Amino acid sequence: MARIGVFICHCGTNIAGTVDIPTVVEAAQNMPMVVYAVDSKYNCSEPGQAAIRDAILENRLNRVVVAACSPWMHEKTFRKAVASAGLNPYLAEMANIREHNSWVHNDKQAATDKAIEIIKMAVAKVSRHEELFPKALPITKRALVVGGGIAGIQTALDIANAGHPVVLAEREPSIGGRMSQLDKTFPTLDCSSCILTPKMVDVMQHPNIKLMTYTELEQVEGFVGNFKVTLRQKARKVDHAKCTACGLCWQKCPEKVDSEFDLNLGKRTAIYIPFPQAVPPRPVIDTANCRYQKYLDFTAEGREGKAPPKCGICEKICPVGAIDWEETDELITEEFGAIVAATGYKPFEPGGYTELGKGKFADVITGLELERMMSPAGPFNGEVKRPSNGEHPKEVVFITCVGSRDKQRGRTYCSKVCCMYIAKHAIMLKSHDPEVNCYVFNMDVRTVSKDYEEFYEQAQLSGATYIRGKVSKIRQEGDQLIVRGEDTLLGEIIEVPADMVVLAVGMEHSEGAAELAQKLHISYDVNGFFVEAHPKLRPVETRSDGIFLAGACLGPRDIPETVSQGSGAAAKVCGLLSQDFLTTDPLVSVIDKVKCAGCLLCQDICPFSAIDSETLRDGRTVSVVNESICKGCGLCVAACRFGAANLHGFTQEQLLAEVLALWE
Repeated sequence: MARIGVFICHCGTNIAGTVDIPTVVEAAQNMPMVVYAVDSKYNCSEPGQAAIRDAILENRLNRVVVAACSPWMHEKTFRKAVASAGLNPYLAEMANIREHNSWVHNDKQAATDKAIEIIKMAVAKVSRHEELFPKALPITKRALVVGGGIAGIQTALDIANAGHPVVLAEREPSIGGRMSQLDKTFPTLDCSSCILTPKMVDVMQHPNIKLMTYTELEQVEGFVGNFKVTLRQKARKVDHAKCTACGLCWQKCPEKVDSEFDLNLGKRTAIYIPFPQAVPPRPVIDTANCRYQKYLDFTAEGREGKAPPKCGICEKICPVGAIDWEETDELITEEFGAIVAATGYKPFEPGGYTELGKGKFADVITGLELERMMSPAGPFNGEVKRPSNGEHPKEVVFITCVGSRDKQRGRTYCSKVCCMYIAKHAIMLKSHDPEVNCYVFNMDVRTVSKDYEEFYEQAQLSGATYIRGKVSKIRQEGDQLIVRGEDTLLGEIIEVPADMVVLAVGMEHSEGAAELAQKLHISYDVNGFFVEAHPKLRPVETRSDGIFLAGACLGPRDIPETVSQGSGAAAKVCGLLSQDFLTTDPLVSVIDKVKCAGCLLCQDICPFSAIDSETLRDGRTVSVVNESICKGCGLCVAACRFGAANLHGFTQEQLLAEVLALWE
């Protein structure tokens, strides 16, 4: 026989301001199977929880209903309180009379009546609750970090320093990410390479980190604590175990192609390392441009005509015989307890802004291209030159919010860093050449972090002219660009002659982000950025347990915020891996094998791939739920045409009891 206690919360005035609590308490006392009902100012407080524990013991309660806020807020709190009194925590139920009632009503009488109905439904449901018990699962104490930018580097180092083995997988030949392409960082103007390179070296030398560059994530199976991940190690055509990084191969290679790292402003060879400080400092062969690989492909396919020149210089001069033309992609499957996605971003491609002339006029460049010009290790050895004629520009116009805050082009979000890196560029250009004049067209300037406002003021004091307004068109007159725009403060259309125009392009999701999200079974938003479990309370977690996020894969981030999130994700991983066993939530689906017809519709509809099939002794094929993966969403229950699927804690009997309670 159920003995139910009902505990009704005032929640200050959040509930009591709209609901007549004494009337609700009186109604609850007269509900079937309710032997105790009381109100409290704050049920979630320690005195409120103590009152629940005491009432369970004094009144021999075996079911509890807490009428308060959303279960999302405090269901775990009240389960712990119930468990501390010796009652199974899953014999408690929450009735949401705040978000579902008091916050959405002004009529006190109607809100009071609705609160009584909500509690009546919860009482009917909890009377049919059964004891549920979590299961203990072993944990693979090893982490995978996907992405080798500053977010992935910081995450991997923090996990490794805590004593846990880490695999850091990066799809490019070197770690470092976008930060490695920068010359200096705002607001301190630190040398980007000087602060990044030591961390890159730490990753390569750390005994707890296995670095896998030129590697992509292929498939993810399993669940939190026990992921089975397949990684694709792309063919480098160079045996890194033999290679000594002497540099002879890339110094002698005759084939020169545009350098992706330098944004096609400079050249690299077909066998290459992306930049001088690359980690690992060992080359890969670009098979799409390698002369010898083209020759091998030509002869292997038996094509007609003249064969490409047979090169192979790298193989001839390599002193250790590290060149391996037979090497192919390798699939590597390993097990991990946790996964961190730190896949970063890519700069917005401004080609769609035809009025700004990118791709049409050589002297219209992006902010990242200017970074590569300014870098001493860049294609111009630190000199800023006009791409059209190689001269030093004297009049430079910056245009902000290209690919950000633009509803017409579907980029409604602010990219967060553009205002600051334009201020940095203005300061640095002036230090490079005091005769340079900088003009910044902007909608407004956003300085959102520590010392950013002062840095913006420094840019103004250095001589940069900020013009509030948008640019409508850029045209060429002679060897100059004429930037036509509006000065909204003066209310005039103005034209500014420029030697060079720099577009402050925003951030967008990295290449292949949607495909990676699908492999990881995590969500992504309309802009292609990954979605956290909760933007305030769980900012580095996802809805898929054991998978965490860090850095600009979540949305635009500056370097300090990215590093902080990397450490935050590492802390979550360490908390998970420090446990000996993982307890699973028992509120999961279950399949009645007697009723199951083996249609496997539930398997197709499950968004978490938590349902497998099993062949019984009588030859029938039935569905089986993997309780470790199941999130209790209930889609399989709704889809099952034979009523074989049920959801612990929300069984069809319990839900029917709630509905029937409203008819009484």
